[in-house]
Amino acid sequence: MVQNNKVLIKDCFLVPMTNKPEDNKDDNFYKGSIAIEDGKIFAISPPGNIPEYWTPDEVIDGKNKVVMPGFVNCHTHAAMTLLRSYADDLPLMKWLEEKIWPLESKLDENDIYWGTILAISEMLLSGTTTFADMYDKMDGVALAVKETGIRASLSRGMIGLQDNAVDALKENEELFKNWNNTSDGRINIMYGPHAPYTCPPEFLEKVIESAKNVGASIHIHLAETLDELNQIQEQYEKRPVEHVNDLGLFEVPVLAAHCVHVNDEEMDILKANNVGVAHNPESNMKLGSGIAPIPKMLDKKLKLGIGTDGASSNNNLDMLEETRSAALLQKVQTLDPTVMPAYQTLYMATRGGAEVLGLADQIGSLEEGKCADLIMLDLNKPHLAPTHDVIANIVYSARADDITMVMVNGQKLVQDKELQLMDVKSILDEIDTKITNLLNK
Repeated sequence: MVQNNKVLIKDCFLVPMTNKPEDNKDDNFYKGSIAIEDGKIFAISPPGNIPEYWTPDEVIDGKNKVVMPGFVNCHTHAAMTLLRSYADDLPLMKWLEEKIWPLESKLDENDIYWGTILAISEMLLSGTTTFADMYDKMDGVALAVKETGIRASLSRGMIGLQDNAVDALKENEELFKNWNNTSDGRINIMYGPHAPYTCPPEFLEKVIESAKNVGASIHIHLAETLDELNQIQEQYEKRPVEHVNDLGLFEVPVLAAHCVHVNDEEMDILKANNVGVAHNPESNMKLGSGIAPIPKMLDKKLKLGIGTDGASSNNNLDMLEETRSAALLQKVQTLDPTVMPAYQTLYMATRGGAEVLGLADQIGSLEEGKCADLIMLDLNKPHLAPTHDVIANIVYSARADDITMVMVNGQKLVQDKELQLMDVKSILDEIDTKITNLLNK
């Protein structure tokens, strides 16, 4: 629901994310005010002035506060909150085949709805305003997004090796038909073939053809582990990126999750085809998958965003924490403290993520005419003082509980650190019941 009132946030630190990291500008944050009307950003001061004729219905004092775009979680499986801490400290394939997939087979649409509600409550309270999701029974996910006010790009996860592969593709097609560009434009539908090692060429080709027919993007896991790399090379005598490129995958817009094991030639293929990459550092660390070559990708100017992956392999959906991990992991990997500077990493978590999802014309930066998807952080905390560099404080020092307000389409979904459309106690009570029933199935 788009809010129709006029809101002025005055005298705050603005972090608009309008500068490209390579521009090396010194105005990445400044003090100012932002005006919001009908769910859009009406004006920002400076660089211009808010017109004198514009009269707000509500004025919010932004003293000692930061206002910035909301985080864009570029890759997750929201309902996997139900499996948080269920199967830890295992390698990916053992984790999937012996633990995760068997329990997931017991989930019904109502389970997935409530798992998604739990995920959305966690994401909103930690400043995420948009997420990209791949899972099963996605009508329940779409309903949760509709009811909670968050923004999402949703895809039906499809495993081409399973007996239900054809039905899964039909479900993704129906999902697109019924939900794409609904809920005031907050819901966008993609296609979700799981990965090249679970989707044979003939199935991937069907997915690509269907996505082309409706103009949909594709969300896929790609080059996540050495096991995947070795399996694809053994089966097709090609590396994963080359394999899917030859199948025509990149003839449609693609969100590629992970891309841990890619060489220079594969990165060039990704760049040439404008593929967006979702970097998931904490999941990659926890599952022992490896470290994606993000500095090289930045040098090649790939589109890069950050994702948390699911809460079963992370184990939270906190994008502030994920952003910090993304920066620190590359510094220790390269033994170079200058790589992944704070602004570059924050860009990936906001505007970069919007670019990866094809939504940069709507969200990801504070600009006139864009959707008012923004968050406010309280700087009046010991761990955020002094404010020599607001960007560095956000990336290296801030915590989720510093976020006091979250807006999507101008609607306050979090106010004074409290969810406005959901009741946390009721959600937790429902989850307890769901888990008890699930484990007894």
